[in-house]
Amino acid sequence: MAVEYQQVPSGRRRRNLLVWGVSVLLVATLIAVSASVAVALWSSGPVSSDLLVGDFESTIIGRCKAYLAKNKEDSSKNDCEEVWKAFSGAYLGKDPCEVSVEAYDPLMRAVSERPACDRMLFWSKTRDFVHDFTAKTKCQLTLEDTLLGYMMNDQTYWCSEKGSSVTFTEKGKCPGWDECERNPMKSFWKRASAAFAESACGDVAVMLNGSIDTPFAPDSIFASVEVKKFHSPKMKALKVVLVTKGKDDKANCKNKSLQNLKDALDPRLSYECLEVPQSKIIDCTSHPDKACGNCW
Repeated sequence: MAVEYQQVPSGRRRRNLLVWGVSVLLVATLIAVSASVAVALWSSGPVSSDLLVGDFESTIIGRCKAYLAKNKEDSSKNDCEEVWKAFSGAYLGKDPCEVSVEAYDPLMRAVSERPACDRMLFWSKTRDFVHDFTAKTKCQLTLEDTLLGYMMNDQTYWCSEKGSSVTFTEKGKCPGWDECERNPMKSFWKRASAAFAESACGDVAVMLNGSIDTPFAPDSIFASVEVKKFHSPKMKALKVVLVTKGKDDKANCKNKSLQNLKDALDPRLSYECLEVPQSKIIDCTSHPDKACGNCW
């Protein structure tokens, strides 16, 4: 069967050609603009998600609000937006290797929290173990269980650049813990640790690792920062909980480094060291109804 074609009037054909031409031009313009943006972004290096949508700020403020919701009695006076301003003000616009410990002083003043007298637990070389213990028993409180510690726990990198108002959170962009002494992360944890230790009151404990040669390591934050802030009469005693595993143990309460700890303390503070099997503490975490003192 022959196919019959209908002739299109010349006026309509010209209008169709005009619409088609404008559409092609619009598409070509959009492609050119997209390509230009892509080239600009590529030439300036990788762009982190926090640069685009403020993920880091929203994460920290979100953690702050979550903490306050769970700890209304001890921390209700805090304003998370003001806390963020004080925190970010410590490092924004600065060389990432020139953020001093003192830069976080305004943050310490911006946070109000009731001290947990007789419940404060410090640690060194026992991070995961001690946090598992506090999470399951709720008996004692580490720095990471306070507002600032909860906000920043597991936040590995944050920094800015000189003259910049942008926060970076990438490994290649921000210095690691040991890459320079005055990096934002190390300075923050030193200042927060000092504040936590300064608030120590009543009977205080520290959980140390009996499986290493030097449980009280001089370069640890506990030794270099926190112990220096323990003072009587607000604080009364320090109890060392030396966690032991049996055959892998390399230290006991007679370890030279623990004698150094005793010597470094305010002489008015009482000192006690207990060698506690790891299995005993694990048993406590499995039975959170036990009295906390029975764990060691």
